[in-house]
Amino acid sequence: MLSAVALTLSFLESLIPTAAFMPPGAKAGFSNTATMFAASSLGFVPASAVTLIKALFAGITRGPTAFAMSFAGGMLSTAAMYLMFRFSKNTGYMLIGIVSALCHNFGQLAVACFMVGSSAALGYAPVLIIAGVVTGAVTGSVLKAAVPALLKLEKTLVGKGER
Repeated sequence: MLSAVALTLSFLESLIPTAAFMPPGAKAGFSNTATMFAASSLGFVPASAVTLIKALFAGITRGPTAFAMSFAGGMLSTAAMYLMFRFSKNTGYMLIGIVSALCHNFGQLAVACFMVGSSAALGYAPVLIIAGVVTGAVTGSVLKAAVPALLKLEKTLVGKGER
């Protein structure tokens, strides 16, 4: 169900034009709220499954490059958010959102460097750092606002044996 939420959010987000201050192709990453919730409440494997499904969707709809970038960035981001939820109990959603967004961008840059065969893509890093901080703060804030409803939904589903 979280994968369906993530894909729906990703689709809806694609309908929003990129803000003038954002780099080309950058998105707020609202679908990462589903992954963050999975990492915080279900664990690494379910969160990784959400990430894989999102990457497969990117691959099907936008091609193999989109899959590779989504998968690499997504898995690095998922690992970071899971570790932060697991070992940093007092870390806020906003900081986890920022760190996971930065990890996502770093994973995508690594794929870009590999694909072009040089480190030239690293010139884009300062822009992606700024974008990652902004989008991660937004995503973390959205998750913080959504957690009460998500926990209520989780309780309802677990009570019905859906887990």
